[in-house]
Amino acid sequence: MRTAVVTGSSRGIGLGLARELLARGCNVVVTGRSQEAVDKAVAELGQPERALGVATDVTDPGSVQALWDAAVARFGRVDIWVNNAGTTTNPLPLWEVGADEVRQTVETNLLGTIYGIQVAARGMLAQGGGQVFNVEGMGSKGEVQVGLLPYACTKAAVGYLDKALLKELKGSPVQVCSIRPGINVTEHLLHGSEHLSPERWEKTKKVFNILGDKPETTTPWLAERILATRRTGTRIQWLTTPKIAWRFTTAPFRTRDLFADL
Repeated sequence: MRTAVVTGSSRGIGLGLARELLARGCNVVVTGRSQEAVDKAVAELGQPERALGVATDVTDPGSVQALWDAAVARFGRVDIWVNNAGTTTNPLPLWEVGADEVRQTVETNLLGTIYGIQVAARGMLAQGGGQVFNVEGMGSKGEVQVGLLPYACTKAAVGYLDKALLKELKGSPVQVCSIRPGINVTEHLLHGSEHLSPERWEKTKKVFNILGDKPETTTPWLAERILATRRTGTRIQWLTTPKIAWRFTTAPFRTRDLFADL
């Protein structure tokens, strides 16, 4: 039985991944900023004997190390580590974004991923192997989106991390892979939407309703690919170019409202 740690998994995509990995026979370790949040997530998963909740601040390397130690103490080893924890700023021009927002986004998305890699790589090298999956996003392949500059910069850096780690860990028993989960419509996606004009928000929702999905749609597929991965450098990508083209082509014939229950 494999054990998977998913950072930022008390809700959204992370919780969906934890649920689907658990359903496929893994032990899972759920993390979030507060113990209350992770306890609620573990209760929701409904299998406390195979799910552990650990409050973790991914911007604190000591807290990330404590997460690894707790997982190993409970389940013996960690086979899969998913660096999923992330946040973003309000969708504003860079000069209008607060310094605290920028710092939190960079520390969570970039430093949190780096600390996760450091802890997981050290532990996996010592135990003889394992897999690290880094969640990429808009910016990882150089995309530019107005109003998301700090977030996109961090994801561009994660894309670089993935490439560089393949060289640093070449020949080792630790695999480095990436996940591009596409556009998942969650409360996180609504962050800062009040800063957009009604016209821009309606246009944004229209695109999201064409290209987006709910975590309950994407995460079963993503979990299957995670567990099927056998090669380092594997990229698991939900929203491919052909899928994008197909969705825009068929959009006039489909009615979707992914925001109805948010």
